[in-house]
Amino acid sequence: MNWPKRILSVAIFLLCMVQLHAQEFNCIVNVSSSQVEGTDKRVFETLQNALYEFVNNRKWSNFTFRTEEKIECTILLTVTDRLGSDEFRGNINLVLRRPVFNAAYNSVLLNYIDKGFQFRYVEYQPLDYSDGTFTSNLTSVMAYYSYVFLGFYFDSFSPNGGNPFFEKAQEVVNSAQNAQESGWKASESEKNRYWLVNNYLNSANSELRQFAYTYHRLGLDQMYEKVDGGRNSVTESLGYIQKLYNAKPNLFALQLVFDAKRDEIVNIYADQRVPPMEKANIVNQLKDMDPANSSKYQAILEQK
Repeated sequence: MNWPKRILSVAIFLLCMVQLHAQEFNCIVNVSSSQVEGTDKRVFETLQNALYEFVNNRKWSNFTFRTEEKIECTILLTVTDRLGSDEFRGNINLVLRRPVFNAAYNSVLLNYIDKGFQFRYVEYQPLDYSDGTFTSNLTSVMAYYSYVFLGFYFDSFSPNGGNPFFEKAQEVVNSAQNAQESGWKASESEKNRYWLVNNYLNSANSELRQFAYTYHRLGLDQMYEKVDGGRNSVTESLGYIQKLYNAKPNLFALQLVFDAKRDEIVNIYADQRVPPMEKANIVNQLKDMDPANSSKYQAILEQK
């Protein structure tokens, strides 16, 4: 695959906002039912196929990607309980990636587990969904994360580029306020679907969006030609996160940032070409913001 051309074409199309028509995702969808015993497993196979078609073959925007430019993601639905003939409960592991300029490498934008997901599914029944309407928890959750994926992805290529898609995700949240299933309401938790999109659309958290663009487009994408310059932009982006952390240390979205970026950041600064003082400064900063993973950041200093 020609990575430079791929990145350039994706960036140009995102910035110019050329309106064409083709599906956006190349998403791996798996449904695991190993924890569910004594039931017909065929329903989970048909569910997996239905979800794959729903995410990959539906049009989620007015923009197009060539086949090699489609957004790579993974959705793993682990079914933990069968509550009735057509009612289930489980967890969804969601991983979103984007290519890095001139590298055979994809950077993780989101790595999140939505726990306690309850839904109904009747085998072979079409998965109906329409924007602004709550038809079922299954399709609303999948639509919500499809829009969230697009929001994260577009933000990484242009400043606040994901706004239209975060707004679409918020519409899904609004339409689900009377749903019986959990995950949609502000009062239920400070770490759920409501708050995820709220965190990103709240102008008081603008550093989240500044981080996304500076880290990826000005940082990672520049490191092939200008290693130091690209790394400096990554450092600048972490400054935005530090500012937000100082104001709101318990913000849900900050957890998402570190869960997606922790290992990658360690790899960037563990490089032996990074000056020792720069390593020490960044390690102190990371330990302050993500203290539960201090031992991982310590590895940066151990690389000589």
